[in-house]
Amino acid sequence: MKITKVEAIPLRIPDLDATRADGIQDDVIVRIHTDAGVTGVGEADASPEVVKALVDAPESWIRSRGLAGMLIGEDPLHTDRLWDKMVHGTLWMGRGGVTIEAISAVDLALWDIKGKALGLPVHTLLGGARRDSIPVYASMLFEQDLGLMRERARRHVGEGYRAVKFGWGPMGPDLATDVALVRAAREAIGDAALLVDAGAPWTVREAIRRVDAFREYQPFWLEEALASDDLEGWARLTAAAGGIRIATGEQETLASAFRDLLEIGHVDVIQPDLARAGGFTQCRRIADLAAANHALCVPHAWKSGILVAATLHFAATLPEIPFVEYSVAPSPLRRDLVRSDVQVVDGRARIPQAPGLGVDLDEEIVARYRVDR
Repeated sequence: MKITKVEAIPLRIPDLDATRADGIQDDVIVRIHTDAGVTGVGEADASPEVVKALVDAPESWIRSRGLAGMLIGEDPLHTDRLWDKMVHGTLWMGRGGVTIEAISAVDLALWDIKGKALGLPVHTLLGGARRDSIPVYASMLFEQDLGLMRERARRHVGEGYRAVKFGWGPMGPDLATDVALVRAAREAIGDAALLVDAGAPWTVREAIRRVDAFREYQPFWLEEALASDDLEGWARLTAAAGGIRIATGEQETLASAFRDLLEIGHVDVIQPDLARAGGFTQCRRIADLAAANHALCVPHAWKSGILVAATLHFAATLPEIPFVEYSVAPSPLRRDLVRSDVQVVDGRARIPQAPGLGVDLDEEIVARYRVDR
């Protein structure tokens, strides 16, 4: 079996609001075709047009090659070898960052092909599922309107979610506002697990003030409190946090960055995103780093049903994971882009069992929101 075509398809909803911290208003799908008629799909959590440029770029020299050109004629089952080939062939396009994000989309599509070709779900290829379902947390944004935020959060708890994450939005500028947001969140969800995503707004001194102020509301974790590369700050914050777990990693794309967060920053939870941090191939290595450092690996996932399915396959294989992220954003790209057997019942998602990722693109939705034609 050989790869015959690699497509990068940018999608965007017409009423996109760039002032919102909501990354599922646009998307980029990578679809890979083979001479055996088997296709695979992946996606990247990055600028759609930049990812498309990296996929479609013509060859320049041995360290500056478009992803599609490197893949045509290759065997899609050779996922590890192709991952290394793509990384080395794009070094002069940027080591890490959006280059790895584009490679992530390709990697997810290759694993989808591998599973379909072998008739096996991806979690079996990754070593085997340890569970057939997993708790999910409803992932939503903080709102300026606390009444509206409470109403939405209560609805999610009523739907059976036993954990809710609130993030970004108005959080960050001052302590009183931040405490009011966390207090309102706790009041809305009762005894469900509360996760707080700050969106990296603070210095370490301000972050320590927040963990002290938030402690009475018993958040399960505080996420993205600092700049991702403030390793000394992460270590100081983790030491000061008491019973609040410190989580980070959604911005990172290289395994070495996660190693430093674990070994220097001593964070409790790392959050690689399979659509940003190298797909299954590199995220397996990142999960091994977490296990070696006695930390949790809980992937970030705020994209379409492609990433939801990929994250469930990955999470099913991890030795310890309390729950996974489940975006409740209203975007049609989140809700309608794929058909799959993923179901959430009483706050738990079934692990997909169909070959590959177990998702099929809704071609009508792709055509409706495609922006490169």
